[in-house]
Amino acid sequence: MLKFRPGWLRAFLSMVCVVSTLALPAVAFADWRDWLNTLTNDDDAVAGVAAELAESDIADGLREALGNGVRTAVNELGRKDGFLANADVRIPVPKHLQTIESGLRGIGQDAIADQFVSSMNRAAEGAVPHAADVFANAISTMSIDDARSILKGEPTAATDYLRRSSHGELEQRFRPLVEQAMAQVGVTNSYQSLLQAAGPLSAMIDTDKLDLSRYVTDEALSGLYTVIAEQEKQIRANPAARTTDLLKKVFGN
Repeated sequence: MLKFRPGWLRAFLSMVCVVSTLALPAVAFADWRDWLNTLTNDDDAVAGVAAELAESDIADGLREALGNGVRTAVNELGRKDGFLANADVRIPVPKHLQTIESGLRGIGQDAIADQFVSSMNRAAEGAVPHAADVFANAISTMSIDDARSILKGEPTAATDYLRRSSHGELEQRFRPLVEQAMAQVGVTNSYQSLLQAAGPLSAMIDTDKLDLSRYVTDEALSGLYTVIAEQEKQIRANPAARTTDLLKKVFGN
């Protein structure tokens, strides 16, 4: 395969330009000359276009990777037992209620504690599908500069970007959905049952400090980021996880 040196190419094209001058009117020649100058002399401009295209691919590839991660997270967590059966994201009893939980389990009242835990996880599962739109907006607004730093960043840099850019809006929109889901699955009733079953032990707990809907919201969002991060790490590290040509191109280097 022939390899052309830039200097030789410029000389050849210059010669073509001179010969073409004899046959072209002045206006056409001016256009031809401009094109020739751009091709042979403006190396920086050509390199800039190439770089822009490459960076556009990077941004599109990262958007695709994040989109895949979000879809996977929503599909996995937004279904029955999506949280409850996944030890990595399962929502536990809040820390300052764990004494009550331990006491109930110690006297054989596991069912009451389990019902409370189950209700919180069911609420998270019901709210998760509504997070997709917020994530989609954050992904679509990713800039070239964001993409460049993310690609060179840590194994979860894209997920970290998603958390930074969308968490405030996501939390604001997500919490009412969690509260609605909590009402549907009876989280508050389960919580009251837990306290009642604890008897005098519940008096030792400052229950006023517990914002249960915020707790479930925070835990649900943390679970989403956990699953998205796992998907990102797979795409970065495992060629088999790069299921499209664009992902292979961006993450295969």
